Amino acid sequence: MRRFGRKLDVDAMRQALPLSVFFFDVLRRDAENLTERPARDRLEALAGALPKPLVIPRIVTADPAAAEAFFKDAIRRGHEGVVAKALDAPYEAGRRGASWLKVKRAQTLDLVVLAAEWGHGRRKGWLSNLHLSARDPLAGRFVMLGKTFKGLTDELLAWQTQALLEREVGRDEYTVYVRPELVVEIAFDGLQASPHYPGGLALRFARVKRYRPDKRAEQADTIDAVRAIYAAQTRDEAAG
Repeated sequence: MRRFGRKLDVDAMRQALPLSVFFFDVLRRDAENLTERPARDRLEALAGALPKPLVIPRIVTADPAAAEAFFKDAIRRGHEGVVAKALDAPYEAGRRGASWLKVKRAQTLDLVVLAAEWGHGRRKGWLSNLHLSARDPLAGRFVMLGKTFKGLTDELLAWQTQALLEREVGRDEYTVYVRPELVVEIAFDGLQASPHYPGGLALRFARVKRYRPDKRAEQADTIDAVRAIYAAQTRDEAAG
């Protein structure tokens, strides 16, 4: 992405960030339209048309251990994950559909809820969008890392609305602010630099796994732990 649209220092960037081409699908072979053919036929045509090093690595297996090893190798190479595709599906331009699924590495952090926003639509009347933070033990405060409303069942929405209202310290039209007491386990796909939050980092694709009644706020993860994850992620991306 750092190469796209660059007009300055192009030659230097070619040396610093060399690009390679990989093909993952084929839509036409000579005069034959392959878009309506199942994926297994298109992949066979692709393998027959190009040298193996130019075709993106893939595996077809019913063995969970083999699939796990393939996934871990993709992560080791610096990728976010893999894409699982149905072998009988045609090519659908511009659509993800139900025939393929992104499988990413999920990490978790135990974070503290600072506030929640009222939901809309079918979530109206429930506190839904959580404001998530990590501890900063040196400053004696909590550092905002982002928001999420994903992963919440109706049962959990009802419980957290009551639990948050019991801890309310203030509100505005959209948001209820609470005492920093509830710890929630959050799964996320990575971190990104963000000028919007004091810690300079934001969660990517955060979703709720569960609340942690066994943990107090002072036992939640620290901003230093979050920064260490981001540093490791940046090193992995650079190595990839």
